[in-house]
Amino acid sequence: MKLATHASARKVIKNFRFSGWAGAPASDLPPSHFNYTLQSAYSPWSMSNELEESQKLMLDFAKLQSVAKAGEPVVPVVVQDFDSRDVLIVAYANAEALRLSLEEKRAVFWSTSRGEIWRKGATSGDTLTLVEAFVNCEQNSLLFLVKPTQHGVCHTRDANGNTRPSCYYRRIKNFVELEFI
Repeated sequence: MKLATHASARKVIKNFRFSGWAGAPASDLPPSHFNYTLQSAYSPWSMSNELEESQKLMLDFAKLQSVAKAGEPVVPVVVQDFDSRDVLIVAYANAEALRLSLEEKRAVFWSTSRGEIWRKGATSGDTLTLVEAFVNCEQNSLLFLVKPTQHGVCHTRDANGNTRPSCYYRRIKNFVELEFI
């Protein structure tokens, strides 16, 4: 997944509709799809592997609500490979994580699941060297351009046991199915 250029981003945003997938209204989706999706997304950690390896779309539409309820002021961080421009991960940062990222010149985030500072790669070795950091126009999100120090970025592993190079390893085929890329 690559970030769009400024000109193409304006075109995409201008033509994007929030009502549903590819312009189709959300009301066209079967209600059972949303029920299954929301129930699955809130399941305990034991469901984590099912979410991460599933070929069923189970989006967590309430993620930002749960982040807000935790009470830690954070902003989303889009993390993009400096060389390839591939989007690697979307994470969150609080003020301390941003300060540490800039000081240490590596990606440091706020773990919304653990409620603590998360130095990417501290346990896996898959660290991300921070090359540049940007803020958006409304100053409510960040973009980190990074250089991975190893092959992997995602905490999940592929069929060969290798750390995946991005958290975006499945493509949405239709309203309910995913395919591995």
